[in-house]
Amino acid sequence: MRLISVTIGILALIVCTTAKLAPTIRLSSGYDIPVIGLGTFESTAGDAEQAVKDAIDAGYRHIDTAFLYGNEVEVGNAIRAKIDEGVIKREDIFITTKLWSTFHEPEQVEKAFQRSFDNLNLGYIDLYLIHYPVSYRRVLQNIRLPSDDVNAFYVFPVDKDGKSQTTDVDYVDTWLAMEKLVQSGRVRSIGISNFNSVQTDRILSIATIKPVTNQIECHPNLNQRKLINFSGQRNITITAYSPLGRPHTQSGKKLAISDPKVLELAQKYRKTPAQVVLRYTLQNGAIIIPKSTNKNRIQENFNIFDFELSDTDMQIMHDLNNNYRLINFESDKDNKNYPFNIDF
Repeated sequence: MRLISVTIGILALIVCTTAKLAPTIRLSSGYDIPVIGLGTFESTAGDAEQAVKDAIDAGYRHIDTAFLYGNEVEVGNAIRAKIDEGVIKREDIFITTKLWSTFHEPEQVEKAFQRSFDNLNLGYIDLYLIHYPVSYRRVLQNIRLPSDDVNAFYVFPVDKDGKSQTTDVDYVDTWLAMEKLVQSGRVRSIGISNFNSVQTDRILSIATIKPVTNQIECHPNLNQRKLINFSGQRNITITAYSPLGRPHTQSGKKLAISDPKVLELAQKYRKTPAQVVLRYTLQNGAIIIPKSTNKNRIQENFNIFDFELSDTDMQIMHDLNNNYRLINFESDKDNKNYPFNIDF
């Protein structure tokens, strides 16, 4: 029985180490990033650890997390487990995490980064992003923790009327503090998330180290072609979060994944609607980070490199765009740094 179990273990290792990997692209910092990663937003701590292990076994070499998601420790645990198994080496995998909006003051950036660095416990972080350009007040939620503990504060502080408690910290000052993290050697690349074109150009106007990516909501209903083209001209990649959208919004409005035209294309290419949607966003010029904790869907989402949408079919997908945004942080719209008040 022991011989059988050992043999099975060896076979499993062979399968893992021979998994087909995704293509990579070169960032402006000189490092390569796989064009598909596993998103972990709304993955609970328990689910996230297994999902990351399943993703690595399926061939993913790019994992996206954030302090906000509350699963950095589990993501780090999963990666170290796969390193210990010999499935990957640290340098084989690309890890992104993010600075949350309650820590935008320059003197808070390093403290928040250190917590994420310790949570992941991987020796270095590949990419660190300003998660969102609007800054929030730090409001204590846990008086048992010291006030210099990043976990002591509400991540979405609101007043008695339920309105966001934002501040006017300038993200430019935050960026300059981010640059110091690169100089420390603990993070290789830095970038932004949810920034519009004007905000991106403000960062570029003062940056010594330029952002390598802007992570934004991007899917066929919000295809972001203007921002993708704008960013490409500045050698900034676009990373698409929520690339599948959601099957139905709260209002019942259907997204592309359920559109009859997408269903027809799925039949034509002998793929699932999700695979067609992901392939579209990839060909549209974005890195994609679909989220799932289901092992089969994690594998399905990865299997998009054996077909290509024709120019005609890409146009069909382009035409599904209706600028419908799923995540809009609407309660922050009165803040001067709110990013979604302009076209792109």
